[in-house]
Amino acid sequence: MGEPAELELLVEALLFLSPKPLSAAELAALAEAEEEQVGAALAALADRYRPGKRGIQLREVAGGFAFATDPRADRAARRLLGGQRRANLTPAQLETLAIVAYLQPVSRAEIARIRGVSADSALNALLERELIEEAGRSPAGATLFQTTDRFLRRFGLRSLEDLPDPARFDPSPEELASLRERLLRAGELRAGATPPLEGGGENGRGG
Repeated sequence: MGEPAELELLVEALLFLSPKPLSAAELAALAEAEEEQVGAALAALADRYRPGKRGIQLREVAGGFAFATDPRADRAARRLLGGQRRANLTPAQLETLAIVAYLQPVSRAEIARIRGVSADSALNALLERELIEEAGRSPAGATLFQTTDRFLRRFGLRSLEDLPDPARFDPSPEELASLRERLLRAGELRAGATPPLEGGGENGRGG
């Protein structure tokens, strides 16, 4: 493979230095080039760093482009970072994050009604990790939440349109029964304007 062209080299350097994904338009402005030319440079870089070829991949995430390590290098990367990466999300946090992702903007009370327990702890953890953020207030004055670009980057999504279609999920009979029960309960609470539960723990099982 020959040496990369000058623009390809510039785009590669910008992506390496940037702490966040950069769009083709942003790269064009920084490199003082046409967006179409940047697109060609990105295509060349995508081929140079295609999955399985190197330890680094070029990925399109959060509305832009960024370098990411190959998943096969994850364990070694964790050792290098010495545990600096945060622990995986808990089931309660993942459940809350999924509700925000699919229903955003959504209020704390709506999340609690769907989950059947207080969502305060999970929401605070997600806010701390910058996976969600405040998105204004509802007509009733409740704070609304939405996902962030960090969420898209964390889960390798170009945009929210890349979220899996819930209709494709295939839950087990037990999961389906539990989901049906919780949705019915949420519907009753919404219809009766009953305040959300404040206790019960983060995992929905009283712990």
